[in-house]
Amino acid sequence: MSIQWFPGHMHLTRKAIAERIKDIDVVIELLDARLPGSSSNPLLAGLTGHKPTLKVLNKQDLADPARTPAWLAWYAAQADTGAIALDASDGAPARRLIEGCRQLAPLRKGLSRPMRVLICGIPNVGKSTLINTLSRKSQAKTGDEAGVTKQEQRIVLADDFYLWDTPGMLWPKIIVPESGERLAASGAVGRNAYDEELVALQLLAYLQQHYGAQLLERYKLDLSLEALQALPDDELLEHIARKRGAVMSGGRLNLQKASELVLTDFRGGAIGRITLETPEEFAVWLAAGQAQEAERRARRQERERARPGRGGRGR
Repeated sequence: MSIQWFPGHMHLTRKAIAERIKDIDVVIELLDARLPGSSSNPLLAGLTGHKPTLKVLNKQDLADPARTPAWLAWYAAQADTGAIALDASDGAPARRLIEGCRQLAPLRKGLSRPMRVLICGIPNVGKSTLINTLSRKSQAKTGDEAGVTKQEQRIVLADDFYLWDTPGMLWPKIIVPESGERLAASGAVGRNAYDEELVALQLLAYLQQHYGAQLLERYKLDLSLEALQALPDDELLEHIARKRGAVMSGGRLNLQKASELVLTDFRGGAIGRITLETPEEFAVWLAAGQAQEAERRARRQERERARPGRGGRGR
C-alpha cells in the first residue's frame, strides 16, 4: 500500500527552512518515539546540510520502554547528532533541550553568541504541545489532526537561546511502504490519503506478532496468544468488531468503525506502550525502499532514452 501526502503548505515550509537554515546553529528534529525511523524526514538532511542535529523522541510515554534506548543509541552514534526522549510529563523540557543543543554547539553561548535553533517535525508529532509547554502559554495551536500549524514562530527559551518553530512537514515521496503505513497509523498523514481499514489491518498484523498480549487484554479476546498470532489480520479485525459492538443491522460487522477504534486506541496508548519498529527492521525496510526507487529511476531513464528524438532506440 503506497501512502503519499504533501499538501501545498508543506512546499512553503520547505522553502522557509531552506531560507532560515543559514542563520541556524542546531536543528532539533522531533520524532514520534513509537516510529523513530519512519518519522524522521529524509528531506531535512538536504535542507540543513551539516548542521548539528538533536533528535528528540517525543511521546516516549506511549512507546515501548524496551525499544526506546536502542533508538537513542542508534541516533547518538550518527555524526554530529544527539538524542533524547521526552513526553508530556517531563517537568523541564526547556532545560533538556537547551542542554542537548549546548553539547552539539558548545561555543554558542552568551548574548554576543546566542544559540539559534530550528525545530522541525512531521505533522501531529506533538510539536505544538511541546512549544506551548516551553513558552508556558498557548503560542502554538494544537490538535489531533495532521497539518494544524502552518506558520513559522519564534520562541525565546533563554536570554541567549532562540527557537524557531516550523509547521509540520512530510516529504514528497515516501519510498518505504512500511513507513507510510506507520505514519498513517500515528495520524501524521491526512485522512484523505489512506484507507483506514487497510492501515488498521497492517497495524494489527504487526501487533499480533510483537504485542499480542496487549491486544488480548485490550479487546478481551477469547484466544490464546498462539491462536492470536496465527489468525489472519482480517479475521482479527472481525473479532475486535464483535467484541466492541461494531455491528450493523442484520448482524453485519462494521469494519470501518472497528478500524477507527483500533487506530484511536493505538494513537491514545489504550492498547499499551508500543513501538512499531526497531532500528534493525527500519534499516532493512529503508534499504529495500531505496533499491526499488533506484530501479524505478533506472527504468524511467531507459524509457526516456528510448523515446523518438532523444537519441535512443526509437530513432
